[in-house]
Amino acid sequence: MSVVKINAIEVPAGAGPELEQRFADRAGMVDQQPGFEEFMLLRPTAGEERYFVLTRWESEEAFQTWRNGQSFQHGHGQGTQGGAESETPRPPVSTGASLLEFEVVSRTPA
Repeated sequence: MSVVKINAIEVPAGAGPELEQRFADRAGMVDQQPGFEEFMLLRPTAGEERYFVLTRWESEEAFQTWRNGQSFQHGHGQGTQGGAESETPRPPVSTGASLLEFEVVSRTPA
């Protein structure tokens, strides 16, 4: 069965749109990774202030291979803003994050 990883991201008030834009800017980057199955960025509504990034992988090994690879490092760097002549580091949007890890025990088809 699959494994699910949920990155719970603490985002300061008003910074949600910037976080969402950064994810939109790199949409699809993980989709071609071996063993990748699903991605969701979840915006908090009621009872929660953190954003959740949910990914589903065919195995723990597939997740770890991606996490230890260049694609992860590239996608999770701070990145830059501005053109090639004036690139400046972008500060992180989040103030903290924690990784929640699960094995899928039961799932209905989509």
